[in-house]
Amino acid sequence: MTSHSRPKAAIPPAPPCTMVIFGARGDLAKRLLVPSVYNLAHAGLLNDGFKVLGVDHGKLDDAGLRKLLGSFLKAEAADPNSEFGKGAIDARAWDWLESRITYQIGDFEDPATYQALGANLERPGGKGGGSVLFYLAVAPRFFGDIVDGLGKAGLTKEPKAGFRRVVIEKPFGDDLASAKALNRRIGKHLAEPQIYRIDHFLGKETVRNILVTRFANGVFEPLWNRLHIDHVQITAAETVGVEERGGYYDHAGALRDMVPSHLFQVLAMVAMEAPNSFDGEAVRAERTRVIQAIAHQSPAEALANSVRGQYRAGEAGGRKLGAYRSAPQVSPRSRTETYAALKLSIDNWRWADVPFYLRTGKALSGRETEVAIQFKCAPKALFGASSATPNVLTLRIAPDEGLALEFNAKQPGPDIHLAPVDMDFHYADYFKSEPATGYETLIYDCLIGDQTLFKGADDIEAAWAAVMPFLNAWGGSDDLHDYRAGSDGPRQAASLMARDGRRWRPIRR
Repeated sequence: MTSHSRPKAAIPPAPPCTMVIFGARGDLAKRLLVPSVYNLAHAGLLNDGFKVLGVDHGKLDDAGLRKLLGSFLKAEAADPNSEFGKGAIDARAWDWLESRITYQIGDFEDPATYQALGANLERPGGKGGGSVLFYLAVAPRFFGDIVDGLGKAGLTKEPKAGFRRVVIEKPFGDDLASAKALNRRIGKHLAEPQIYRIDHFLGKETVRNILVTRFANGVFEPLWNRLHIDHVQITAAETVGVEERGGYYDHAGALRDMVPSHLFQVLAMVAMEAPNSFDGEAVRAERTRVIQAIAHQSPAEALANSVRGQYRAGEAGGRKLGAYRSAPQVSPRSRTETYAALKLSIDNWRWADVPFYLRTGKALSGRETEVAIQFKCAPKALFGASSATPNVLTLRIAPDEGLALEFNAKQPGPDIHLAPVDMDFHYADYFKSEPATGYETLIYDCLIGDQTLFKGADDIEAAWAAVMPFLNAWGGSDDLHDYRAGSDGPRQAASLMARDGRRWRPIRR
């Protein structure tokens, strides 16, 4: 597929580059990275000088990797339930990309791997010239080793006419101390502008649209503060169980897996001040200030302001699920939480006294990620018994992307009786878009050097600092509540809000 035969893009193609994928045979590469790169190729956003070099420990050759990735891509395209579900792929776009995929066998802890990689990249005709994007699609324990290997082999040194960038997946550390240690370790070989700490939630259209909803609409921003908002709820619910991730998940749990990464990034987009521009550093600085302003709680406060749970057997998402403790690679006596609910506060002028309630869990009654902004009630004196219900602005991130506003209207009839009504906006009704994984924008931004949607070292460390009180408090507590798979979570989570005179919004099924 030549450059002139590709569809014309509204934005220019990224510069020529080799994308080196460590862990090229793994689930992340197959399920998300390669489909995303295919989408970029199909959209005409990749330069003819773009190459993919997969590095992994399995015995394979170029043809074997191409066949492995191509088969998986076609299966994902045919699956309507996958994020990539397209029905079919464009043969021309895949042929173009497939011809640019090569493979190198390598042990991530062996210095010889990086020497061979350097020779591969310097080969005449090259794999993208001097510019290289190293993507670490590997288990977190290899992050430091790979960056050390690249640095010692001189592969992180940027050429005059190109770049060297490294993408690091979550989890970035598993507590504050390990996150700081990893930042120090990779900082020995990379400057901060070379480091792309990725969180795919920030690539979702509806997460990025939070900024547009707030700052491009005069009707919302004047009300976006403690004078008008009663509280904020952020929900990330899944119907699936732990599946085959028991080995990782039984160590991490719901809090480590979701809160300091996905949920805090959504919180930061909701609560940040307006940046002075959409320059990457300006946006990242405002997001970081919000996370740094999350109040650090005492052990007693952390226990009082949190609920953790673990699912037992039930039915969720239309299928039966066994108990978490029966999942592969999970201890039958596991005390790991699969559900976490927290009450947080932000110590700044805009949000003082406005509680933020966060919840996330597996094997719940529905799949949804949303933010609900509940405004303060109108005074009751005017309407008496027919008092107005609170207005709620809901930002739906997944799966039904959109925005809804709940407000009050008069019911027909001679008397004034109020009824809540909905004004609903669905992205699919207004905008035509191709199925996407959420990584497309982020990979393109890596290639062009835009760090707006990526996390900095300060951001990472501030997030871990905010959740450490909960991790420490839970370590000495036996309060782990069970809940039936297919429910909304442990009943104790309702008490977390009920004591404040509030309640969780029902999880949409």
